[in-house]
Amino acid sequence: MLNLPPQVVEFLQQPNPAVIAVLRPDGFPMTVATWYIWDEGRILVNMLDSRSRLAWMRKNPKVGLTVFSDNWYTHVSLYGSVVAIEDDPDLSGIDRLASHYTGHRYRNRKVRRVNAWIEPAGWHGWDPSGRLSSPGVEAS
Repeated sequence: MLNLPPQVVEFLQQPNPAVIAVLRPDGFPMTVATWYIWDEGRILVNMLDSRSRLAWMRKNPKVGLTVFSDNWYTHVSLYGSVVAIEDDPDLSGIDRLASHYTGHRYRNRKVRRVNAWIEPAGWHGWDPSGRLSSPGVEAS
């Protein structure tokens, strides 16, 4: 498990906006806004079962996630691998994410969704105060 400073974990536990990057079959990266949850060292994301990025994750599990604060200069980027992909038949995964971000369960109850669990392997952080910055990175 990736060992992160406590202030970075605290930041990742908040319902911050995020962008996930996956690799397309042609090798180009594709980024998409996403909800995420930091769960004891792993990252939960959820998507419709028909999303192209799900198929791409199955072919190449290497992904990246950048999490922003209200000020987009303050961010933490993680990279790692999708270690588990699971159907979400009762929508408990997407409900957990929706509740984290909106305070309510997911509205559309007639969709097929899938959870993907990401195990981060490394990270980079930056913010003007230096609080979330990677070791050796100084604010300017």
